[in-house]
Amino acid sequence: MVISKLPIGDWIEGIIEFLTEHFAFITHFISSVIESGLDLCVEWVLSAPPWVVIGLLALAAWGISNRKVGLGTLLGLGLIWNLGLWEATVSTLALVLISTCFSVFVGVPFGILSALSPMVRRVVMPVLDFMQTMPAFVYLIPAIPFFGLGPVAAIFTTMVFAMPPAIRMTCLGIQQVPENLIEAADAFGSTTRQKLFKLQLPLAAPTIMAGINQTIMLSLSMVVIAAMIGAGGLGGEVWRAIQRLWMGRGFEAGIAVVIIAMILDRTTQNINLKKLGRKK
Repeated sequence: MVISKLPIGDWIEGIIEFLTEHFAFITHFISSVIESGLDLCVEWVLSAPPWVVIGLLALAAWGISNRKVGLGTLLGLGLIWNLGLWEATVSTLALVLISTCFSVFVGVPFGILSALSPMVRRVVMPVLDFMQTMPAFVYLIPAIPFFGLGPVAAIFTTMVFAMPPAIRMTCLGIQQVPENLIEAADAFGSTTRQKLFKLQLPLAAPTIMAGINQTIMLSLSMVVIAAMIGAGGLGGEVWRAIQRLWMGRGFEAGIAVVIIAMILDRTTQNINLKKLGRKK
């Protein structure tokens, strides 16, 4: 007895074609707006001398975290500038930061809802499991018909791939707030809103920051993959080096990605530590 194949692929393709046919004009409008804003930001940063931007970023890292991170930022970005990868780095930073902002903007509210509502949590958590186990390359498929080739499709793909840690860690942080503190807040007549903003979110802030840190790292891990759909930046440099077998150039771009990852990781880690009232 031969069991016929379930047409899952045909169903998914039909859904994507239907959505593209009826809603692509909305996503294309969003794409044009985001791409214009992204290009404007990148051009504005590139219009300033690199050493000025590097100095300001180093001072910002020093102020947010500590002197070691500030000095590391100065040396790391200086090396990237010396390697001739400054323009690609600015494009990558813009893509990663915008993707992270969108991921946090969507992920943190979903994390709060998941923590406060068991019904929402039962729905959201299996979806997150699916999102985190799906190969990252698959996310590129629906991005192209909706947003076309370019950085906006890469931002959408990166956002979907990097959002789960923000949701999970926000939910976890709120759930880990001690029960006796919740009971004390209830005893004093606190509303749900007051408990959330004055008790649960402040105590969950270190865990939420850890989730944002992981979201940033996942966004950076998508840099090279997103280059396949025209994201450009450092991922584009790596992809071009792979295609043309430029081993040295590929490693230089890879080193630049590592430097950016270390700067963002150390900075967000120290924000977390400061909220805990400790110094590294």
